[in-house]
Amino acid sequence: MKIGLFFGTFNPIHIGHLIIAEFMSSATDIDQVWLIVSPQNPLKSKSSLLDEKQRLYMVNIATEDNPKLRASNIEFHLPKPSYTVDTLAHLQDKYPQHEFVLIMGSDNVNTLHKWKNHEAILKHYSIYVYNRADTGKGPLHDHPSIRYFEVPLLNISATYIRQSIRENRSIQYLIPQKVQRYIEEMHLYK
Repeated sequence: MKIGLFFGTFNPIHIGHLIIAEFMSSATDIDQVWLIVSPQNPLKSKSSLLDEKQRLYMVNIATEDNPKLRASNIEFHLPKPSYTVDTLAHLQDKYPQHEFVLIMGSDNVNTLHKWKNHEAILKHYSIYVYNRADTGKGPLHDHPSIRYFEVPLLNISATYIRQSIRENRSIQYLIPQKVQRYIEEMHLYK
């Protein structure tokens, strides 16, 4: 099975994430998308992150009705901070029957050359890229392991959602209803 790996802090998961995951699982040759909840992105401040188990729970409830999407806590059991190359090696050992593909935005692929062991990632894995506005062509744009897709994107960010919650503004339609109910019940991001 070809598995697309969509890494993120998902702090919280929102409709934009789900549109990308759904597109990749239905409009490409990817059979299933695993949304990998990163406990700590090496490039982000840990202080701004909600507890990893709560973020995983929100991804689970956001994807539970779609058999082509699955939440994954694989990075919870690896050294922190998480590096993609290490997670890929672990997944390949654990699931040798699957072919893994990375899913990322064009902003991330433009900085891929700065990632730990990026050469190994490019040598052994395909990368499916969704174009983001205002990102030009990076140094790896024409690499044979990288494929670009025109995914319908919404200009939504988890930062905007968290700020809206703190300021008591509506987040309806920005995140799944189940996730919104959970955030409200748990008084998250206040």
